[in-house]
Amino acid sequence: MELISQIPVIGGFLGTLISFVAALSIVVFVHEYGHYIVGRWCGIHAVRFSVGFGPVIAKRTDKRGTIWQVAALPLGGMVQFLGDADGASTPDHAAVREMSAAEKRRAFPTAAVWRRALAVAAGPFANFIFSAFVFMCLAMWIGQASDRPVFGEIQDVPGLDIPVQPGDELLTVNGEAVTELQDFWTLTENVAGPVALTVRRDGEVVELQAPHPSVTLVGRVLPYSAARRAGLEEGDYIDTVDGRKMHSFRDLLEVVDGSDGRSLALEVLRDGTRMDVTLQPQESPVELEDGGYEMRYRIGVASAGLYQHERVDVGLFQAARLGVAEVWNVIYMSFSGIYHMVSGALSPTLIQGPIGIAQMSGETASHGLLDFIKFVAVISTAIGMINLFPVPVLDGGHLVMFAYEAVRGKAPSEKFMGWIMPTGLALVLLLMLFATYNDIVRLAADFTS
Repeated sequence: MELISQIPVIGGFLGTLISFVAALSIVVFVHEYGHYIVGRWCGIHAVRFSVGFGPVIAKRTDKRGTIWQVAALPLGGMVQFLGDADGASTPDHAAVREMSAAEKRRAFPTAAVWRRALAVAAGPFANFIFSAFVFMCLAMWIGQASDRPVFGEIQDVPGLDIPVQPGDELLTVNGEAVTELQDFWTLTENVAGPVALTVRRDGEVVELQAPHPSVTLVGRVLPYSAARRAGLEEGDYIDTVDGRKMHSFRDLLEVVDGSDGRSLALEVLRDGTRMDVTLQPQESPVELEDGGYEMRYRIGVASAGLYQHERVDVGLFQAARLGVAEVWNVIYMSFSGIYHMVSGALSPTLIQGPIGIAQMSGETASHGLLDFIKFVAVISTAIGMINLFPVPVLDGGHLVMFAYEAVRGKAPSEKFMGWIMPTGLALVLLLMLFATYNDIVRLAADFTS
């Protein structure tokens, strides 16, 4: 995937487009295949399986009579079951009345309510299962960070002397004993400048003066940020801000927080060459320790970190547990964001639409295959969660209708469904338009700055 970002076409536009289509197509296929396969297991025939909307690019019909197709607009997909008027499971009552008894046994509207509920719920849960599997595989692939006070990979920064070596066992930080590597960050949280370390290397105790663990090395430049507009890049080392030496990311946060949005002059090291950068911080939401959010000035960079934990292999069951935990964490953080938007702590202008997701796809792909795979798993979890919202036309809305039918013993009336489904569709489209508007506003701000 790193090759994608290097395709020489109008900047990274083609790379972003390929990444976006690939990510969304995978997530949509997983979601729709969940509907399809569980529906098939429940004896419901699928007439059409589509990845994408609009004009059909390619299609084939399998031995069961299901049409599998790829359409031009990769913004969604559908499974149309027998007896449905469309991919949103709107019953085609006229067609159902004309069906034979054999056809009705295979149709979606005439299937038992529990069969329909299983087929509908299978889409979102297929996304969750897929995401958990991906996170599990990543955990088995790259391992888990160890708690042992032993250094793993050390970041190479041209122009910065880093005496620590991979495999060094950390004994003390500024004279204080440590029991795990995380103590390195904890004990230096309120410390500026280089730190005194004692390490054991090849059986010998060595005293070192090492850079702060949270130096101002740029690990990632966030989209739509002041840093992105100013041209900062991954791997840049921020040496000074307004002439003040930056010993740690804490120093950078203090300067940016106290800027009140005024322009800042940065001196940056890039591949050993010094360069001057001027940027203007912008207000961004920052998560607080109590789970709330506060708007603070930020420039939009994340720290790379000089020192990494050593990584250890994890077994299948431990990796599976980590995979499920990661899915739950994505869902929890998503609901936390929604709650804080509803409460007014976060602005709804932060909602991203297809343009924002496309840019994020390109960003993660440019950072390598592992980041892109993880991004796909995060998007899959989010799509599964959103589809369970109790909004008509979404899977969650259908499940609410099925619950009503199970309790009352009859489905909602055709008249009721005739207005509730278009209402739900209108709400979803309005949200998509609002999110797309946010994307366009952010892009316009980037172009005009």
